[in-house]
Amino acid sequence: MSATASASESRMRQPAREPVFALVGNPNSGKSTIFNALTGLKQKVANYPGVTVEKREGTCFNQHGKRIRLIDLPGTYSLNARSPDEAVVRDVLLGRRTDTPRPDAVILVADASNVERNLYLATQVLELGLPSLLVLNMTDVAEAKQWRIDVEKLSQRLGVPVVPMQATFGKGLLELKAAISRELQKADNKVLPIPPDILEGLQQTRADLVRSGTVAENASLLEPLYLISDHDPAHYGIEDSQVNRLAAAHDDLENKFPGWEDRLAASRYEAVEKLLLGALRRPECDESTTTDRLDSVFLHPVWGGVCMGAIMLGVFYMIFSVAEGPMDWIDQITGLAGGWIESIMPGGDLRDLIVNGVIVGVGGVVKFLPQILLLFFFIGMMEDTGYMARVAFIMDKFMGRVGLNGRSFVPFFSSYACAVPGIMATRTIASPKDRLITILIAPLASCSARLPVYTLMIAAMFPASGVSTLNKALLMLGMYVLGTGGAFAFAWLFNRTMAKGRSSLMVLEMPTYKRPALKHVARYMLERAKLFLVRAGTVILGLSILLWAAKTYPKLSTPEPADAAAKIEYRSSQLSHSIAGRAGHFIEPVIKPLGYDWKIGIGLISSFAAREFFVSTMSIIYAVEGEDIEPLKAKLAADKWPDGRPIFTPLVCLSLMVFYVFAMQCLSTVAVVKRETNGWKWPLFQIVYMTGAAWLASFVVYQGGKLIGF
Repeated sequence: MSATASASESRMRQPAREPVFALVGNPNSGKSTIFNALTGLKQKVANYPGVTVEKREGTCFNQHGKRIRLIDLPGTYSLNARSPDEAVVRDVLLGRRTDTPRPDAVILVADASNVERNLYLATQVLELGLPSLLVLNMTDVAEAKQWRIDVEKLSQRLGVPVVPMQATFGKGLLELKAAISRELQKADNKVLPIPPDILEGLQQTRADLVRSGTVAENASLLEPLYLISDHDPAHYGIEDSQVNRLAAAHDDLENKFPGWEDRLAASRYEAVEKLLLGALRRPECDESTTTDRLDSVFLHPVWGGVCMGAIMLGVFYMIFSVAEGPMDWIDQITGLAGGWIESIMPGGDLRDLIVNGVIVGVGGVVKFLPQILLLFFFIGMMEDTGYMARVAFIMDKFMGRVGLNGRSFVPFFSSYACAVPGIMATRTIASPKDRLITILIAPLASCSARLPVYTLMIAAMFPASGVSTLNKALLMLGMYVLGTGGAFAFAWLFNRTMAKGRSSLMVLEMPTYKRPALKHVARYMLERAKLFLVRAGTVILGLSILLWAAKTYPKLSTPEPADAAAKIEYRSSQLSHSIAGRAGHFIEPVIKPLGYDWKIGIGLISSFAAREFFVSTMSIIYAVEGEDIEPLKAKLAADKWPDGRPIFTPLVCLSLMVFYVFAMQCLSTVAVVKRETNGWKWPLFQIVYMTGAAWLASFVVYQGGKLIGF
């Protein structure tokens, strides 16, 4: 048998690799919506090795039952990389990443209502020679603008299948699956005719880079083109030894053909315009659309800010009013669970652990799930309707005053839900300086984990029941405004002191307003609720058990008395004698100037793991059963200093809220900052500066309040 025949049989015995399809498109084109529709729950999220860029993969089956691997690449406007995300897209499509196979085919996603802009990237990808198909998404938005796209003519000119879709509502999904099931072909024409002089220069550049080993001998002309056009300051995906060679090649071309990149970009836009001639029909004069009319208000220099403030106030009002009923139901369930355990188990440490450790600790956090779900609902609605981009635009001028731009506000705003995804969202910021500053200030956005603390303290501040929900919402809004103002102040300080480098300008494409897909918003809420409950069932549960043990042991040598009044005094002595009590007494001299006693100190220590754990800590310390906020509020109001003064005065409650506005009380955030900055330098710096700011701000509030008579 010949060696050729043996190799042939060996290849036949090897299982065929799953075909890999990459989803590529501009931001806000609906690419991720299509990915979710195709893969459903069969997807996983990780990071590309070596960079902090999210890698989303999933699987689906075509109409012939063949399994397909899908990669949802980050959104990008072109293959000329300006950020780590765009560098990943470039390198995956060029086959330069060893951890990700070069796609067998590409699903290009374009916004039909902005097809000219989106075809800039699409034509770049088609020229790479990968089998492709084009999805024209948001056709309903294009039709509302009275745009008519001749799909067949566009398909003929591009040389690839074109599928119209409304991904949000699932329209066109079957047609997309049918197109995926067919054998896709490479585009049979080149959209961009490179000017002859630049073409000759690029060919010489390619030959030079091949000789130096920077690109492979079989590399196409487009690979060196996009490598020397790299504008990413960190040069992700490019070896250090290659950076100088590529920079020299870029400068050489610039010297020979000044403005060659601008000429290529202009040529591409001209080619796209010719491509759409006769395939895209628009009204002679664009009529005012719903988006235009809404933006005349929401982007108004004055009314835009007023509307944003009103929306935020409305969100907090709803968080208090709508969530009240479901929170009461959770109170009743946890109370019944504790009572049932007490009725079936004999007294002792085990029963006390289950009732006052597990049920009280976990229930004290879970009860705030309705408020957190409402917050995520409103954030999801703002993202799905397109209003989130308007928030970034409105905030751009404010961010500019502190050395950042509106793009930094998008991750910062996401941090109002949770700082972890907010910090991860900074990956889209091109400037390393802007990215670092945004990471450093992101935890100052009052995340959902602070809601339980704010809610408890606001309840303790107003022992009378006649305080309106509006006043509570205004106080809650004040904490969010304080955190935002603090973040801007620190950004201004960091920008002028330690962070070096140039800031970047904001390039933000305004999506059209669209009806939110409640299914996607609900999915977003459920994913976040799952993460919250998983943390409640793991981290919070574990810490609840540890805290119960810390406040229970070591025990006093004398037994607990039977008399009710003596029992209360005995339990207070036991808590002071315990490990937790000793830790609280140890830090009391540091926190006493803020108005806090040793029991509050226990809460501060425990809540470093998770801010919301402060509430369950107070529930465990004060032995409140049923998790209704009213009994806990009553216990806090009754607690006094040894001289008889109340501990939880309105001024102390306000001081505590201010402390949690600024404090870095979250291990998860520390961990993600360490990962995103590749070291411990910046997370440790965050802990120091935020804890110091929290102590100083609380000191000013408490001592200043006492000076003026509160």
